[in-house]
Amino acid sequence: MNKSLSSQEIRKYSLMIWKILIGGIALFAIFISMIGFGLFGALPSFRDIEHPKSNQASEIIAEDGRTLGTYFVQNRSNVTYKEISPNVINGLIATEDTRFKEHSGIDFKRTFTIIGYNLIGKKQGASTITQQLAKNLFPRESNLNFFSLVLTKFKEWIVAVKLERNYTKEEIITMYLNTVDFGNQAYGIKSAARVYFNTAPDKLTLTEAATLVGMQKGITMYSPTRHPERSKSRRNTVLAMMVKSEFLTSEEFDEQKEKPLGLRFNAATVNDGIAPYFRSVLKSDIKAILADPGRFKPDGTPYDIDRDGLKIYTTLNYDMQMYAEEAQKEYMKTLQAQFINSWKGRNPYKDKALQIEQGIKRSDRYKSLKAEGKTEDEITEDFNTKTEMTIFTWKGDVDTLMKPIDSVRYYKMLLRNAMMSMDPTNGHVKAWVGGINFEHFKYDQVKMGTRQVGSTAKPFTYTVAIENGYSPCYSVSNTPVTIEGYGKPYTPGSSGKPLPGAITLQKALAYSQNYVTAYLMKQVGPVAVANLATKMGIPEVPAYPSICLGTFDASVYNMVGAYGAFANKGIYTKPIYLLRIEDKNGVVLFSQKEIPKPVMSEEVAYVMTRMLKGVVTGGTGSRLNYKYKVNAPIGGKTGTTQNNSDGWFMAITPQLVTGIWTGCEDRAFHFISTSQGEGANTALPIFAGFIKKVYANPKLKISHADFEPPKSGVSIVYDCNQYQQQQEETTTELDEKLGF
Repeated sequence: MNKSLSSQEIRKYSLMIWKILIGGIALFAIFISMIGFGLFGALPSFRDIEHPKSNQASEIIAEDGRTLGTYFVQNRSNVTYKEISPNVINGLIATEDTRFKEHSGIDFKRTFTIIGYNLIGKKQGASTITQQLAKNLFPRESNLNFFSLVLTKFKEWIVAVKLERNYTKEEIITMYLNTVDFGNQAYGIKSAARVYFNTAPDKLTLTEAATLVGMQKGITMYSPTRHPERSKSRRNTVLAMMVKSEFLTSEEFDEQKEKPLGLRFNAATVNDGIAPYFRSVLKSDIKAILADPGRFKPDGTPYDIDRDGLKIYTTLNYDMQMYAEEAQKEYMKTLQAQFINSWKGRNPYKDKALQIEQGIKRSDRYKSLKAEGKTEDEITEDFNTKTEMTIFTWKGDVDTLMKPIDSVRYYKMLLRNAMMSMDPTNGHVKAWVGGINFEHFKYDQVKMGTRQVGSTAKPFTYTVAIENGYSPCYSVSNTPVTIEGYGKPYTPGSSGKPLPGAITLQKALAYSQNYVTAYLMKQVGPVAVANLATKMGIPEVPAYPSICLGTFDASVYNMVGAYGAFANKGIYTKPIYLLRIEDKNGVVLFSQKEIPKPVMSEEVAYVMTRMLKGVVTGGTGSRLNYKYKVNAPIGGKTGTTQNNSDGWFMAITPQLVTGIWTGCEDRAFHFISTSQGEGANTALPIFAGFIKKVYANPKLKISHADFEPPKSGVSIVYDCNQYQQQQEETTTELDEKLGF
């Protein structure tokens, strides 16, 4: 027979239970305190909490503030609270932490409720947004045992409380959304908005926001790209929870739940964005700049361009860059077809075994096989065995079965192209297209590559002649000239049928006549021409007579800089494209400004602009007017090298100087006829496509204004009627003095 407990025994047991409970709480408090003091492993310091580290992408910013692209290990760019759509904030709170604005980092009420659910088999997570932020900022180690996992969880509690003490609720939810992983190389809400919906985080709609919030339950399981139906179902769950939390009405839910996902997916890669060649060259420059110990972080370590969230401000104009890339793509399709058609019925690889062999040895495939220890015979067999590969075409990438050696031959016949445009008044580069496709061909042809410049070098010789008193109206017999005194006598030929008789310097430049150019070189000498070209930013120009016809190599970058001096009243400014670098807090780490340098008189520069305009109004560049209907005061110069291996077009306006080069990777591959291979056909049309779009955009403020003459006047006679009259008057005066 059971006896009932006496009141004394009840008090005894009650006291024991309270002792156990209070003792347990005390032990738990001591345990938490020990964790807080770091006895079970270091916790983030106060400085770490104040300045949490996370891999943050560095942004490359165009002159109008738009992002050209990013450098990253994790594609993460931070935003402020005001830059996040309320739809995201509300969806996140409704789904992940309904009492977010009430708790202090740990929601004990929710924690004990969730423990109860888990005990009855309904598995749920209990972490608050602040706790999840703590985990994002200070990631857990992998392969933790049960005790370590529990210990880590308690550490996250402590960090969460510290975060709540140091930051406002708005700052915490912003930090969370900036650090969370959305899959597909999208870290943070800004990257996710662009990758999945091609929009900004403040423009995310209800359904878009709910889709991204829903992914946090499982970025793979609820990925809208991998599992769209599952993602849509999860999105609607988020919307339903927003109704429950009174962020949404039932009517709005009924309207939104039927909408499609509406993805505008654009996978994030380091090549993502416009101007990939430019960004590649820029990255190398920045790495060199940041290697200077004087620009290290306060802790003495160098900045990491891929992790430290730098802001890189450039001179590039977003719209002009787009126009340049579009103009290249539009015309190169046509030109490539012309090129292939020109070789129809002929073997372009005849006598080119050496070039093909060089192409094989420069390929990534050859280098990889060599690294694996393959013999030359084994490599040869590999290159002659069909394999699956993806090749570039102007119609898009093509997956095909092809012998690697055939792909080498194919790419040898693929035309390449590069273009740069610059404001001559300050040297600011506005557009930079370093090649035809960065994914397939990484080599930048704007600054890193050099090619023979051909007739685009002729204006340097004419400039020296004008400086030495020649008028554009001076006439020269258009016949062969031999230049002696500089080694072997030099007698250049004509690139086509020469214009007959005596012609003016203006006409000779307009029609790119070699004989007259050689005549001027004979008068002024190669040293003066080489010195001028060097002062205009073209390095290593040899003082040989042949430089008058452009037998030296130069980059598009340097040629544009040089022509800028003509457009900028005789003042050369080295092209610049990086204005400043700031750290993520806005501290300026590097800045630079243009350095103008006079290289010729304003008067000579003005006369040269008129001569270069003559190339377009009535010379080798005239198709810019009559075919492409670009009717504006534009000066220019076409250039075509030996065997039509390189085609150039240089163009100047008072506000823009542009240079374009076209040719194959190897000079041994070229157009057969000059009519197709000349710069007027291979490069000029790309400028036409570019400048027409530039002029059509009023926001760019590129006017049709002509070059301004010097305020002090021009003593050089460039009006040929006036020049002829002066010559006749001089002849008459001389005859009278001599008594004729």
